[in-house]
Amino acid sequence: MPPAQPVVELHDVSKSYAEGDAVREVLSHVRLTLHAGEFIVLLGRSGSGKSTLLNLISGIDLPSRGTVRVDGRELVTLSEHERTLLRRERIGFIFQAFNLLPTLTVEENILLPLELTGRDGPASRNRVRELLDTVGLGNRAASFPDRLSGGEQQRVAVARALAHTPPLLLADEPTGNLDEQTGRKVLDLLEGLTRRENACALIVTHDPGLVARADRVLSLETGRLVEREARA
Repeated sequence: MPPAQPVVELHDVSKSYAEGDAVREVLSHVRLTLHAGEFIVLLGRSGSGKSTLLNLISGIDLPSRGTVRVDGRELVTLSEHERTLLRRERIGFIFQAFNLLPTLTVEENILLPLELTGRDGPASRNRVRELLDTVGLGNRAASFPDRLSGGEQQRVAVARALAHTPPLLLADEPTGNLDEQTGRKVLDLLEGLTRRENACALIVTHDPGLVARADRVLSLETGRLVEREARA
């Protein structure tokens, strides 16, 4: 049987931004391959390019040089609309800034990815209720985001990213605003999806609890990607 196609492939990827008359290179000649079933942690100092890397993999941004492929599709050849559809169907993204819609309730925010992919129905609503119970917010389904604490909003963002059971999960500091007990539950949820659904997870974190769970540990250092030895 031939090897399974990688979920993500980055070949010689660089990303630069213009700052006045100068050009600042954030990522330099990054090569990376991610496979289904992998639970991968990405480390790096603030400003090292971690969020930029997630944006390139998700197609929110495009590389200055090199190629990014998700499910075998080269993102630079896709239109903005096609990249949006790819994210909607194949990627769950947990943003550091939550990005919840203020005019929707907690339940409606989590249900939205399912509705956008045509999966609105009793099974989807049951899925949302299960996720809310898992992240400890079963009694806040009818609340609006501005009535939640920062930690509660983060938990809603995690549940929303997992709602449509995506094959690729990208997370930017998913436990950064959570207490230890809730953070552990969220880690269980993230790792459980990866293992159970044979998904691929790439998670930016400083949380040692996540590093200890990782199959692979990556680090961004001066724009270059380095693989560290994962803990046993």
